[in-house]
Amino acid sequence: MSALLLASATALIHVVANPHYGFFRDELYFIICGIHPQWGYVDQPPIVPLLAAVSQSFGHSLLLLRLVPALFAAGGVYVTCLLVVEFGGGLFAQLIAALVFFFTPVLCSFGMKVGTDETGLLFWPLIALLLVRITRGADPRFWLLIGFLAGLSIESKYSVLFFLVALVIGVLITNERRILLSRWAAAGAAIALLVALPNFLWQWNNGFPMLELLRNGQSSKNLIPSPPLYAIQELFITNPLLALEWIVGLIWLLCTPRLRFLSYAYLVLIVEMLLFHGKHYYPANIYPILIAAGAIPIERWTARRQIARIPIVAYAVVAGILVIPDVLPILPEDSYIAFAAERGRITHVTGKTTETEHGREDNLLPADWADMHGWPEMAAAAKAAYESLPPMERRDAVVFAGNYGEASAVAFFAPDVPVISEHNQYWLWGMQGYNARTLVQINGSCFQSDHLYASRTRFATLKNRYAIHYENDIPIWICRGPKYPLARIWPNLKSYQ
Repeated sequence: MSALLLASATALIHVVANPHYGFFRDELYFIICGIHPQWGYVDQPPIVPLLAAVSQSFGHSLLLLRLVPALFAAGGVYVTCLLVVEFGGGLFAQLIAALVFFFTPVLCSFGMKVGTDETGLLFWPLIALLLVRITRGADPRFWLLIGFLAGLSIESKYSVLFFLVALVIGVLITNERRILLSRWAAAGAAIALLVALPNFLWQWNNGFPMLELLRNGQSSKNLIPSPPLYAIQELFITNPLLALEWIVGLIWLLCTPRLRFLSYAYLVLIVEMLLFHGKHYYPANIYPILIAAGAIPIERWTARRQIARIPIVAYAVVAGILVIPDVLPILPEDSYIAFAAERGRITHVTGKTTETEHGREDNLLPADWADMHGWPEMAAAAKAAYESLPPMERRDAVVFAGNYGEASAVAFFAPDVPVISEHNQYWLWGMQGYNARTLVQINGSCFQSDHLYASRTRFATLKNRYAIHYENDIPIWICRGPKYPLARIWPNLKSYQ
């Protein structure tokens, strides 16, 4: 019952706090992808786009969209509490684990907006819970459920493969390796492969675009930290003031023979991330397991001094509140800017430590908050430019967006306006039959370098002080007089990144 109450409280807070500022760039993209269901997309598997699209079945609703990650966060808290019980903890350990889970910035962020990491809040600790139960003699047919969850996880985000490999290695190098000899373990692996197979076949049939995208990101867009910086980033994304709890959990797991495979799995996972240049948040969904473990020794240390539990709970709440405006959009924009400036003046800490890509740090707001601004206005301006064309010209016109965020904003907020883009899934969707004799281009230059259009007219300039900097002060052009069809150079426009 305590686990259910803590999970319900988590869901309620997220439901109240999540739906503010506006739709995030990736959320718009997921919705549009989900409206066109496929077994895969250039840059993500199918489950999250489908969930995002279903949430908008009754019309545009930021509340219903953000309810999806809120439910996964609540499920993650529930399973984390079950892990606490499995590890031998009581009510206080469950409370501490739930508080630290909720206030851990990266986990709170996963529970705030729709993203491919949200399902891992529930699936990763649930897989660990079932595995622990199997090592304790539970019905080996739990392997079938583990396989199904692993398959669903792969269909949600590919990086779960690193977690699964790390778990297997962790089991192999401990005495718990015996559980892998069960025929049910093999059956579970077969189920995982079967569930993940449709997406693998889609990637194969399309030339594995995800691998191309990852290579492009590592060579140009992504920031690749050194191992020491990566370790620092892990502390920052879990809140340095709260990270001690999961570090205690890691040490406790290392000192507990029957559970040691979980600590080895974490260490292997971090090594994998360093070897393959994973972003700092890729392994984040393993932290609920360590958080659950860390609550056990804390509960035991305070068993004889229960009065000490009050300041521990107070410390967790205060430490979390200090950073909660960074991961829940609860402050008005100007209030957040003032809050962050004052905190930075006192602590001399900025958000640049945890940036993962070039060009996302120079904004008035943090990158995630900035990317929730300006999209409806951009779509309205593109629609106005398109509708300003004479009816005969409009028949041969299309909006060309510079990236999937811009394209998805137009498709979502102005669905009657045709839009194409060279970016990721939009390039694969192609020109969709539009001849583009007239082009309404967002954030471009009418392909002047290709000498494609004879003339261009600036229709508007988009300005939004809160928007991410590369979507602020950008032009909308009307391009006319193509010297040859845009389709001729379309194959060369592909931008997977």
